[in-house]
Amino acid sequence: MAQHKSAIRQWRRSLRRNATNRQNKSILRSYIKDLREAINNKNKEEAQRLLPLTFSVIDKTVKKGVIHESTGNRYKSRLSHQVELINTPPSK
Repeated sequence: MAQHKSAIRQWRRSLRRNATNRQNKSILRSYIKDLREAINNKNKEEAQRLLPLTFSVIDKTVKKGVIHESTGNRYKSRLSHQVELINTPPSK
């Protein structure tokens, strides 16, 4: 356990930051999970609706420093590529 006052304050601060980062990362994972579910179900309309929302959450998470910028760019690149690969059934 920390002995100095400044170390104790830093420890409390790290606990608050950890809780905030955990919450933000959980929100990010939920949006990515929903988008991937739409991709797996080959629901292109739903995936295209969720894509900008997910990108927004990814950008906010990067800005807050929860994930690295390269990680966010990688997520966006892979998800957008997967959405583009969804084949729409031909109309009869």
